[in-house]
Amino acid sequence: MADRPARRAGSGDPGAAGGHEPEPAGAGRQGPVVARRTDYAGAVYGSLLAASVVAGAGTLGSFPRLKLVLLLLSTGVVFWAAHVYAHLVGDQLVHQPLSGRELRRVCADEWPIVQAAVPPAAAVAVSPLLGLGPNGAAWLALAVAAAEQVGWASVAVVRAGAPRRLVLLAGAVNLLLGLTIVALKAGLH
Repeated sequence: MADRPARRAGSGDPGAAGGHEPEPAGAGRQGPVVARRTDYAGAVYGSLLAASVVAGAGTLGSFPRLKLVLLLLSTGVVFWAAHVYAHLVGDQLVHQPLSGRELRRVCADEWPIVQAAVPPAAAVAVSPLLGLGPNGAAWLALAVAAAEQVGWASVAVVRAGAPRRLVLLAGAVNLLLGLTIVALKAGLH
C-alpha cells in the first residue's frame, strides 16, 4: 500500500493522518512534514470494486475467463485514473500548483485500487487448475475479493492502533459489505 507524506495541519489534505500533526520545530511554511503513513482505503475500495465487477459480470451469464480477468484489471485502472484525476483537480490544484513530483505521488497513493484487482483476477486465471468452470471461477474471484476487503480493512485498523473491538467491527462491517455483493450476485444470477 502506498506510504504518503503527511501534510501540515490545515494544509487542505483532510486525509493526512487526520490533519492534526504538529509541525516539527523550525518547520514553518517550508513544506510537508516528513512523517509517513500508510493508506489502506484504496485497497479496501478496490476490493469492493472488484467484487462488484465480478457480481455484475455474473448477471450476463457465463463470462469467459480471459474477459473477466481483463474486465477486472481494466476497471481497476480506469477507477485508479478517475481517483487520480479527482484528487488532482478537486484538491491539489486548489491548494498548490501541480508538479511532476505531486502527480507521481498521487498516482502512487491511488495505486492500491489497481493492486486490489490483481488477486481476484489471478483467482479467475488459475481457476481451471482447480477444476472450476466459468461460474465457479466467478464465485472464487468474488470470495477472494471479499476476503481481501475484510483483510485490508482489518489490517488498517490494527496498524492504526485501534482496540480489538474496533478491529472486529471493521472486519464485520467489511464482511457485511462483501456479503451484500455476494447476495446481489446470487439474486441477480
